[in-house]
Amino acid sequence: MLKYLIKRIFQMIAVLFAVSLIVFFVMSFTGDPVLMIVPPTATDAQIAEARVALGLDQPLWVQYRVFLGNLLRGDLGVSYIFKRPALTLIVERMPATLELVFFSILISLAVALPCGVFAGAWPNNPLSRIIMGGSLLGISLPSFWLGILFIFYFAVEKGLLPSSGRGETATLFGIPFAFLTRDGFRHIILPAVTLAMGTLAMLIRLIRAQIMEVMRQDFIKFARAKGVSWKNLLFRHALKNALVPVVTVFGIQIGTLIAFATVTETIFAWPGMGKLLVDSINTSDRPIIVAYLMIVAAMFVFINFMVDIVYTLIDPRIDLR
Repeated sequence: MLKYLIKRIFQMIAVLFAVSLIVFFVMSFTGDPVLMIVPPTATDAQIAEARVALGLDQPLWVQYRVFLGNLLRGDLGVSYIFKRPALTLIVERMPATLELVFFSILISLAVALPCGVFAGAWPNNPLSRIIMGGSLLGISLPSFWLGILFIFYFAVEKGLLPSSGRGETATLFGIPFAFLTRDGFRHIILPAVTLAMGTLAMLIRLIRAQIMEVMRQDFIKFARAKGVSWKNLLFRHALKNALVPVVTVFGIQIGTLIAFATVTETIFAWPGMGKLLVDSINTSDRPIIVAYLMIVAAMFVFINFMVDIVYTLIDPRIDLR
């Protein structure tokens, strides 16, 4: 176990190093941020002075060496626009994004698990076909279109829910959360449902396929012959044995939700990391973009590592080696 953990840690370091290399050099060819910082009336001398101040006059390999050294110290640069550390700005927005992702995950699991198990256990049932048709629709519809549709119907037409913003927040352990207040909880419903739709639909189809495969196994037939109730048969025997591939995809989806919540956050003006990223792209604020990509990459690597550990908890027969 210890040998495996050490091996995975070195793998994670290698992946993050490769990501830092790719991110830095790709961002180096996305335009000149100096032109976004200096005023339109700036002279050539002022532009050159700003480039020297930002260290952009150095060769790329020198810039990367400085960037890597700062990265190892936890310094991801200072925002060109906000004049504050990029890491601080992202950490301030992170609770809003994680809160949104957390509720979208809850919605996905609450709907996908029972629907997927039912559709897999009784695939020819008319309700199962309705569930699968709905899941296909959920995968096909783009999130930005769903978000706009939800805003139009629930906020504009019916006036049931707010259309944008995070609403009122309350502090827990020094961190502001929206779900702790009634107004904030109402604000989170529409963006969480919008963000959850794609994951929900994908999980339903995956769980259904795995349940259908497990239900054909001999141990399921033996359990049925022993008189095990359908509830225990489906949720204690079939679902547990179908969860390994589901956990794999679900772990990746968590990272995907965090990384690509930008569309949903932009549509609903949700003040999370994604909204900050979009604003930074519009202003060519390179430090924030690089810091965002590095943090998200680290989250992906960590989540994949945790998924491997969860494997052994679900199925002890799996050897980490």
